[in-house]
Amino acid sequence: MKLRLNRKNTIGLIFFLAFIISISLIFQFEKRFSAEDWKANPTSRHKMIDDLIESHVLLGKSKFEVLEILGEPNSILQNKRDIILYNIGRAPSFNEQQEDQLLVEFFEDTVILVSLAIE
Repeated sequence: MKLRLNRKNTIGLIFFLAFIISISLIFQFEKRFSAEDWKANPTSRHKMIDDLIESHVLLGKSKFEVLEILGEPNSILQNKRDIILYNIGRAPSFNEQQEDQLLVEFFEDTVILVSLAIE
C-alpha cells in the first residue's frame, strides 16, 4: 500500500513540523525564572528574562524584597527616577552582540516597572 500525500496533507505536515521545531527552540533558549539560578548564573540570566518580566513577579515589591529575590544590582540610578539595573549576559543574536540589562524602576519604594534595557 502506497502512502500518498495530497497537497493539503503536505502543507499540514510542514506546519506541524515547523511548530515542533519552534517550540523546541523556545525551550532550548529560554527557561523559567528562579531566584537561585539568577544569583548563581549571571551570564545566563538572558534565558530567564522573558519569564521574569512576563510573570510580573517583581511588580509591587519593595526594594528590599527585590534585593532578596535578585541579589545585589550592578548599578543604582537615583537621579530623577529610582532605578536599579542587573546585567543579564549576552543573548545569542544574528547581529551585534549587545549587553542587555534588566531595569527595575521604583516609585516610593515600590516596583512600578520591570523591563529590558538595551545599551
